[in-house]
Amino acid sequence: MTTAPPDDAVPAYVLVLTCPDGPGIVHAVSGVLAGAGGNITESQQYGDPGTGRFHLRLQVEVALGREALAALVEPVADRFGMTWTLDVVGRPLRTLVLVSRAAHCLNDLLFRQRSGRLPVDVVGVVGNHPDLAPMAATYGVPFTHLPVERGRKAEAEAHLLDLARERDVELVVLARYMQVLSDDLCRALAGRAINIHHSFLPSFKGARPYAQAHDRGVKLIGATAHYVTADLDEGPIIEQDVQRVDHASTERDMVGIGQDVEAQVLARAVRWHAEHRVLLDGHRTVVFR
Repeated sequence: MTTAPPDDAVPAYVLVLTCPDGPGIVHAVSGVLAGAGGNITESQQYGDPGTGRFHLRLQVEVALGREALAALVEPVADRFGMTWTLDVVGRPLRTLVLVSRAAHCLNDLLFRQRSGRLPVDVVGVVGNHPDLAPMAATYGVPFTHLPVERGRKAEAEAHLLDLARERDVELVVLARYMQVLSDDLCRALAGRAINIHHSFLPSFKGARPYAQAHDRGVKLIGATAHYVTADLDEGPIIEQDVQRVDHASTERDMVGIGQDVEAQVLARAVRWHAEHRVLLDGHRTVVFR
């Protein structure tokens, strides 16, 4: 588990910002932090020549409260037209995980959380099937069975949003949740919902994609984690990975390899998001790993 800092430790914050590119941005931001007695411990930046947007992530140690530091940053943010966030380094994000019947991604996320390797606080698991309730109970996480019945999808999604509000959810993770979210729900969760799926798409859609891939002699098994948007499985990509297979790989081999890749890719995407390392840049992402 993560060790708590000593009482006299200097607070550490992560500042993330995006704005139109131009001169003086880093100088202005670092000047404010230096003037407050801050020590910048990590700095990453990227100017996108295609979009003309500038992205910056800083970690800073400074003997100020969050609100006091935010008040110092705000005039600079207004001056440069910044979209920005300021958070405490390592603060676990309150996370809701959506599942169906596949257990591998949920088990991996809950194990990583329990072992202190993932900066999230899973405040609930919601399943459209009850199959994974025992797994959630093993980790001491409340499980809600929320079936999506024909003709009652809007009602189920409204219940899901109510649950997210009641538990102050900051991040929603679709851990092999086999339901298509409505456009309205996608908009409500914009920028704070992450999905994982195999990287065969747009090929091999529908049921038993690994059987289809095996039949076609696929040589790469992969997974993609992305933000959820109304464009099905086409949201801004956060992370991807692949593993090579060959003619001797059975369908069962491919499924096992695929599940391992999915779990790892999803965990990395969730961790980077929770650490404020992922910045949206139009329909792409900038990831400061």
